[in-house]
Amino acid sequence: MQLTAGNYEAFAQPRKPEGVEKKTAHIVGGGLAGLATAGFLIRDGRMDGSRITIYEKSRLLGGALDGIERPEKGFVIRGGREMENHFETLWDLFRSIPSLEIEGASVLDEFYWLNKDDPNYSLCRATYEQGKSWPTNGKFTLSNKAQKELMKIFLADTDSLQDKRIDEVFSSEFFSSNFWMYWRTMFAFETWHSALEMKLYLHRFIHHIDGLPDFSALKFTKYNQYESLTLPLVKWLSEQGVQFSYDSEVTDVDFANDPHKGTKRAVSFNLLDHQQKRVINLSDDDLLFLTIGSLVDNSDEGDHHTPAQLNKGPAPAWDLWKKIALKDPSFGRPEVFCSNIDQTKWESATITTLDERIPRYIEKISHRNPYSGRVVTGGIVTATDSSWLLSWTVNRQPHFKNQPKDQIVVWFYGLYNDVPGDYVGKTLQESTGEEIVQEWLYHMGVPEDEIAELAATGAQCVPVMMPYVTSFFMPRKHTDRPAVVPDGSKNFAFIGQFAQSATRDCIFTTEYSVRTAMESVYSLLGIERGVPEVYNSTFDVRVLLGAAHSLADGQKAKLPGGHFSKGWLDRKFKHTEIVRLLKESELL
Repeated sequence: MQLTAGNYEAFAQPRKPEGVEKKTAHIVGGGLAGLATAGFLIRDGRMDGSRITIYEKSRLLGGALDGIERPEKGFVIRGGREMENHFETLWDLFRSIPSLEIEGASVLDEFYWLNKDDPNYSLCRATYEQGKSWPTNGKFTLSNKAQKELMKIFLADTDSLQDKRIDEVFSSEFFSSNFWMYWRTMFAFETWHSALEMKLYLHRFIHHIDGLPDFSALKFTKYNQYESLTLPLVKWLSEQGVQFSYDSEVTDVDFANDPHKGTKRAVSFNLLDHQQKRVINLSDDDLLFLTIGSLVDNSDEGDHHTPAQLNKGPAPAWDLWKKIALKDPSFGRPEVFCSNIDQTKWESATITTLDERIPRYIEKISHRNPYSGRVVTGGIVTATDSSWLLSWTVNRQPHFKNQPKDQIVVWFYGLYNDVPGDYVGKTLQESTGEEIVQEWLYHMGVPEDEIAELAATGAQCVPVMMPYVTSFFMPRKHTDRPAVVPDGSKNFAFIGQFAQSATRDCIFTTEYSVRTAMESVYSLLGIERGVPEVYNSTFDVRVLLGAAHSLADGQKAKLPGGHFSKGWLDRKFKHTEIVRLLKESELL
């Protein structure tokens, strides 16, 4: 596998790998990583789709890319996916997947045109005092000390941040800034999470720093991600002959090592297929792609009258990785990520409005008509004085294709699950869907004497508790995640959010899942095409200067003795590009 940039490699078609017609592929997990793996096997590996099987323990594909309607409960979305133009492997895949909406177009074409015609940005990023717009003025409010701390973590090598928490590298001045409010609520970082992962995020998205206050950096699908991304990909894979084995849980994998050759091979896996135990033996021509870990394992749904439950019981995706990890130290350490549920859980909820009075408050805060079919909130709105630190968002409506025209689907989540609410007096974890709506309406500014009635009859809410949703943010070492293709592997790879990409990409993105899929296929089949490298904004001095300008809230650059002077610049940098760069970044 090689990493490349530019259209020379991007536009080239790889030749058919030698012997691929004899090979078969077994893919464990029907989430985005597994589906993308099948896509690359077919498109770039020229594998016949009928020789590919995806094993999924549930009856629904897509993993965390969900969006379903429960007739007895309402619409359900466990999370939303924020995307950007430099998700290089994601768009590389979806340029080849036909749109379900527009004849002759790809999913990428559809997405590109939508976001060209209706660009995303927020008109109200945060509120306080029951629906008042929080007067941030787009400022980060980072003190000089906090800016230096941010610069220090940016410049630190990754080795020095292994196993360190965010609150070990930042002071209270940083945590009191608007920047931290923007950052933590957008990405779901907590103070006890990994300083290493935060550094990787800073490098990965440094080109979007100026878009944090208004979400102008983000792009969204037309509908929920299941209907916009999962369904067209599954339809295309089905047309290529891919086999989908539902109710099929892989419970263990056996490996054989050859210490003399330094090779490792997967020789069989145990399958619980519709509750029937089977063993699948693997030959040298069988490829095995394993999704390890899961952010949505053991998710539990409540309903309007029932709280979601925290399921701390056996978790199949994690149990599989634990068994595998015991067989080789290079297969990672799953306990690092899944053993502290109190620090990895959070709860989200899907609210469907049934009363026209509620959308009026949405419009008052978002400053947009929620029925327009265009961008509404443009990303999450955070109630900064909420004891749950609740955030909510309304994407383009309808958010589901069969959604009634008079309904609005809202996604809601809270970072603090175990703190009593300001209105209901219960924790988020203890609250029913109706009580979550009450707390939301309170922070939107609905008069208190109307809240109970509106929450009871004017909305339908489905809360979902997810024990592992931020597990990949736990402090870790480099070796705690296994390489996508471990050294010596002949026929197996790890894919998904808990496999270690060969690049400096960051987790908790659709891009990361697809990147691990692409790396695994290209490596095991020896595909003659480069994997697109991560966008190199962190090495672009123009981007870095622009980010410095934004993080300083537009303050001009200073020398130890004060502002830059024209005379000093002329003496030091006359006839150089430095002055032009400083002016273009507005640091002068």
